Amino acid sequence: MAEPKGRRRSGTTKIVEVPQVDQYGHKQPQSLDMEVAVLGALMVEQEAYGLVAELLKPESFYDHRHQLIYQAIQTLNAEQKPVDIMTVVEQLERNGSLEEAGGEVYVMQINSQVASSAHIEYHAKIIAQKSLQRQLITFASLVQTKAFDATIDVADLMQEAESMLFAISQKNMKKDFTQINPVISQVIELIQKAQAKEGGLSGLPTGFYDLDKITNGWQNSDLIIIAARPAMGKTAFVLSMIKRMAVDYKVPCAMFSLEMSNQQLVQRLMVNVSELSGEKLRSGQLAPYEWGQLDNRVRQLYDAPIYIDDTPSLSVFELQTKARRLVREFGVKAIMIDYLQLMQASGLNINSRQEEVSSVSRALKGLAKELNIPVIALSQLNRGVESREGIEGKRPQLSDLRESGAIEQDADIVCFIHRPEYYKIYNDDQGYDWRGKAMFIIAKHRNGSVGDIKLAFRNEFARFSDIETMIPLPNSHESDMGGRFVSPKMTAEEMAENDQIANAMGINDSFSDLQSAPPAYDDRF
Repeated sequence: MAEPKGRRRSGTTKIVEVPQVDQYGHKQPQSLDMEVAVLGALMVEQEAYGLVAELLKPESFYDHRHQLIYQAIQTLNAEQKPVDIMTVVEQLERNGSLEEAGGEVYVMQINSQVASSAHIEYHAKIIAQKSLQRQLITFASLVQTKAFDATIDVADLMQEAESMLFAISQKNMKKDFTQINPVISQVIELIQKAQAKEGGLSGLPTGFYDLDKITNGWQNSDLIIIAARPAMGKTAFVLSMIKRMAVDYKVPCAMFSLEMSNQQLVQRLMVNVSELSGEKLRSGQLAPYEWGQLDNRVRQLYDAPIYIDDTPSLSVFELQTKARRLVREFGVKAIMIDYLQLMQASGLNINSRQEEVSSVSRALKGLAKELNIPVIALSQLNRGVESREGIEGKRPQLSDLRESGAIEQDADIVCFIHRPEYYKIYNDDQGYDWRGKAMFIIAKHRNGSVGDIKLAFRNEFARFSDIETMIPLPNSHESDMGGRFVSPKMTAEEMAENDQIANAMGINDSFSDLQSAPPAYDDRF
């Protein structure tokens, strides 16, 4: 008696369902003849496996019997054993799946239909293409089913759908080997571009001269972790950097803040550029000249290519969706995240908080590679720092990264912000005065050197800057100006604008007359 259509018998007792059509009568994408041809070729020629190993996985085959046979061939090759009819049958027996795979007779039938491995790579590509089509059909069917479910949030479904589609594309994306010659040409071109830039930076300038000197700027596809204990100034550092990158160098930047609202962030950025204390801005108690100073300084933030997202409890999938749009529509060149431990890995099967942080870390590195831009994520440190004594004891270490060692592994650069002054340590063993200063520590640098950088820190202005740029203004009446400092690396326009403010305050010393100042920072790039 003939078997019912769409069913096959494996061995003598087991019947396996093989759905041939979907609910609309569409035949599932498949090419059984190609599957037989590939399996037969693999049992005829030992070297044939190397041509298809990267293209095909067991699940690439439509027929379940073929999946089991390919899995046996895969195992034999991994163990460097010969592949023929007898060894494949033996391996299927060891796997306990010989009968399910159609038995010894079926394996012999496959082998008898193929004489050589000619065109095996072409046949394998067709099988892989059919497999991808089936994955897309399954994906579309699942999304359609969930879309009819009124209990599922549409926004969550969209994020899940994008995540699933991205996973399918990544799984099926194959990149071939590249001979070294074209890569050499690409690297030489990058070196020539770096030479064309003043200062020789190959990446994005951060606005901190010594930092750029070590890193050559933030590099594309890098995941950069900036970690510190609370109140060390992580957000202040990122805002100081965004101001330099977006305002001074016109580099489009995006900031994802999971801790502060966009109004709070912008207010801190206004404090940074206006050099007026946050208390004054929050209270609105400004003197007339301070209103003029605020207006003059904040004007530079208008139309700056800075994009802020303050979505709380941001998930990895939301970040990926928004980041792709920012890069595609607004040309964003760098993404900052404040901070990593507040992100969620929703939609993934996570058993612990450590696994969740590890998943977030891996996803951020993957996003940096996918978009080919630097991703800068702030991170918390554990309390181990607080229990250690002395300036060296308080110095952060890689082992202090909170909740997951995966952060250290995934990151291309790991940096720490350390302010001894916060711990009431004002001088180190060499007598260096740490008041108003911070140590920026590059503890890991996958493609370069590590080292310590001294930065000036003004807590009332939420601002970091290069130490050598901070020179007190002669006769500046610091008590009236909120302790203002003047940077000798200012541009001519900044100097002229400060002269106007100084004149309005009755200060005779001209900013532009500081003859001893070194060349402007902008001129180094």
